[in-house]
Amino acid sequence: MRMLVLGGTWFLGKEVVAGALARGWEVTTFNRGRSGPDVPGAEAVQGDRTDAADLARLAAAGPWDGVVDTSSSELPPRDVLLAARALSGQVGRWVHISTVSVYADWPHRALTEASALLDCPPDADDAFGHTGQDGSPTKYGFQKAGGERAVSEALGDRAVFLRPGVILGPGEYIGRLPWWLTRAERGGPLLAPSPANRQIQPVDVRDVAAFALDQAAAEDAGAAFNVAHPQGLTFAEFITVCLTVTGGTGRPVWASPEDLDRHSVRQWTEMPLWRTHAGVWAVDSSRAVAAGLRCRPLGETIADTWAWLRSDGRPVAHPRWAEHGIAPEKEAKIIAFLPGATG
Repeated sequence: MRMLVLGGTWFLGKEVVAGALARGWEVTTFNRGRSGPDVPGAEAVQGDRTDAADLARLAAAGPWDGVVDTSSSELPPRDVLLAARALSGQVGRWVHISTVSVYADWPHRALTEASALLDCPPDADDAFGHTGQDGSPTKYGFQKAGGERAVSEALGDRAVFLRPGVILGPGEYIGRLPWWLTRAERGGPLLAPSPANRQIQPVDVRDVAAFALDQAAAEDAGAAFNVAHPQGLTFAEFITVCLTVTGGTGRPVWASPEDLDRHSVRQWTEMPLWRTHAGVWAVDSSRAVAAGLRCRPLGETIADTWAWLRSDGRPVAHPRWAEHGIAPEKEAKIIAFLPGATG
């Protein structure tokens, strides 16, 4: 099996490459060489996927049985279209890493793959789309929906779309789980969003990578798959595991959404993984599970991420890391307002 990975040097892309090599596949990566070293054993082709000449040079190194595109998250649809057209004749299946943000109803309503998508042309530039007053829909979601249309236009039924929500695990560069882990280690009263029994369903980066490779090797027609943990865990379980693996001696102090809003706590960033919308953690992944998605217990994801951090794990520098987590002074002020709060 010959595999092309667009990206391949950090987080999901790195796991895809490592997983493909472990299967004995021949792997080519294509990236600018700025975010980290390529995985040993892969053939690295350096170039800019927004440059037609670089894409032509890459295409000359083909063909490949499949491609996994892990590097289009910050690109407008027109650049996704450029790469898909340039490589369409040199690849079999194209596995495109997308997002649940492409759905018009996310995060307000429960989602299946039949849910309506945001409308964005396949050749849109980076100005297309908007973000709603309540944070949804997002310009990012419009752009990613346009990217899916671009791949569909170029690849037809050879295109596979994976739509994860939140991806966690070793190598995470966003900073959601690392913040909770370092906060748990610090100890003391720990502000937590109630209800404590609310289910969340992030997915491990290694499980997404494995499913992407399975789909790249599949022989049926392309499809779209929601990629979310089918069991998940409650917020109380999540915090308990964070405290356990870090040896933190603190205890959660549960605050209602109304109390957190009263103190202007930003959902999703100041309180990572917390969002009150009904559909944010109501993503149906049964189609992916039927197609072979296997998700390890999230407790294992949390423990392995802590082990990575403790072994001097250093994610690729990313501006979103600084967005996550509430300041200690603000947290303490809110907890003082809520003495003895329970979940």
